[in-house]
Amino acid sequence: MTKELFLSRSDLDFLLFDWLKVEALTERTRFAGQDRFDYAAVLDTYARIAADLFAPHNKKSDCHEPSFDGENVRVIDEVGVAMRAFSAAGLMSAAFPPERGGMGLPSAVERAGFAYLMAANVATAGYAFLTIGNANLLMAHAEPEQVAKYVPPMGEGRFFGTMCLSEPQAGSSLADIRTKALPTGDGRYRLFGNKMWISGGDHDVSENIVHLVLAKIPDANGQLLPGVQGISLFTVPRRLVNEDGSVGERNDVALAGVNHKMGQRGLVNCLLNFGEGKFKPEGEAGALGEIVGEPGKGLAYMFHMMNEARISVGLTAASLAYTGYLHALDYAGTRTQGRTRNHRDPASPPVPIIEHADVRRMLLAQKAYASGALALCLYAARLNDDVHSLADAAARDHSHLLLELLTPIVKSWTAQWGLAANDLAIQVHGGYGYTREYNVEQFYRDNRINPIHEGTFGIQAIDLLGRKTVMEHGAAMRLLSARIAATVEGATRFASLRRHASVLQAEWRRLLVVTEKLHGLKDAEMKLANAGPYLEAFGHVVVGWLWLDQAVAASELLQGPQGSDFHRGKLAACDYFFGWEMPKVAAWIAVLDPVERTPLDTPAGWL
Repeated sequence: MTKELFLSRSDLDFLLFDWLKVEALTERTRFAGQDRFDYAAVLDTYARIAADLFAPHNKKSDCHEPSFDGENVRVIDEVGVAMRAFSAAGLMSAAFPPERGGMGLPSAVERAGFAYLMAANVATAGYAFLTIGNANLLMAHAEPEQVAKYVPPMGEGRFFGTMCLSEPQAGSSLADIRTKALPTGDGRYRLFGNKMWISGGDHDVSENIVHLVLAKIPDANGQLLPGVQGISLFTVPRRLVNEDGSVGERNDVALAGVNHKMGQRGLVNCLLNFGEGKFKPEGEAGALGEIVGEPGKGLAYMFHMMNEARISVGLTAASLAYTGYLHALDYAGTRTQGRTRNHRDPASPPVPIIEHADVRRMLLAQKAYASGALALCLYAARLNDDVHSLADAAARDHSHLLLELLTPIVKSWTAQWGLAANDLAIQVHGGYGYTREYNVEQFYRDNRINPIHEGTFGIQAIDLLGRKTVMEHGAAMRLLSARIAATVEGATRFASLRRHASVLQAEWRRLLVVTEKLHGLKDAEMKLANAGPYLEAFGHVVVGWLWLDQAVAASELLQGPQGSDFHRGKLAACDYFFGWEMPKVAAWIAVLDPVERTPLDTPAGWL
């Protein structure tokens, strides 16, 4: 697979430089000394490593998933080769600050580059994005000694990281976790419990694995506090780390089993037992760990990594959608079949299937979903850059609020519609797309997990409607309203975009009205019963806004010598989204105002 089939570099350059104005970040202190040439060179490096070292073993790792011999997990050698090259190029720490050994790149540039790896081999890329998120949490919340112990080896790719939240009996209900942490008397803790669905939880790729584990510290009576208020966060390495930084004896973290997945098979997923006594670090049972920050604040700290992971899930879905789209586009341009309706002479040669209007419809839909999803993810990354680099504190707070509001959309809209794009990629290939000889069937399987992990679609919907839309008395919604209004005003300068601007403005107003009505309901169950359609409507309006905003940028470029068919293609994708996708918003809102009660009122016994 060539790098031209991963992502469109023209689209990346447009999104980063023409639309998001990433180059302007270099005027800020945090990114001083960097320039566009640096960013282009870094993107080239990501693309090269993706093509040379990640893509070649994508199918092999899918067919030869990690194996467990009862003691150890074995991962194919190519994963380690790719990860060592990735780390040696400085990409594991690309966005780390220089004082932590990183390049200090903007998040928008680092995420754009990382999308190449996800498109080339999402399973292998998963080891990296978990490690990066783990290190970012520690840099934000851990004591300097913990940061010094774990972050530099992660940046070098010697240690990998995980996040350990879910448990077999609790699933996403973290209030019900039972893993406990007992103080040892020397400032450390011994952990006992089980963690399920741990990606990267055990393998032979790195020297060590640093688990970030949620657990509860028992009270004076030895009881675990109910709810989330008793949850703390701990660093629990697979192997203890000596004072000189070398790897020591095995910690009491045992692999209970490997989960066999539909997709992303090369990224090992485990059930881990902490403190079962299989290993006895320092002569005792119990996994030795160190608390991160203050007791009882573990879930708040973990949300740092969870929110980053949710945006990474969105980027994963966007990347898989994008490579699927490019594969379908390439196939449609070369596969000949049938004739157009106006040229039915059976003696004439068959035409490439891209000449059929319905195939172009499917390709336009994929482009609207995939490129729209990538734009959404990079917009979120650009907000993250503002959070960490704007000089004005109020402006930083506004960027953070807007990022908080959009995070459920970034995670869920991309996961849902990125998967829809992969479904269409298979359809364009026809029967061939359903076979393992073509890559698109694996893209679909690999993408199917994204609507589930890091908070299912329903969880994100409840978070958006129940919490995010009312944050700080609706301040985040007002910020989003202002940005949508600015886009609408900019679009009215172009005759071809005025109708889209009017549609966006009307749908956003309808969404604001229904949001207010839902929050006016006293019955919490009824208010959130149809949160799923609310998230779908909200997501489509947000992506419609970003498509229109891109269309404004493309229209401006078309007025000058830089205009090209690429920019006309941007406008066509925007037209498609407003012509085919925005009308769906009305159907989703229809079950919200008034609330359609059938799911709420149907007893379980009737199902």
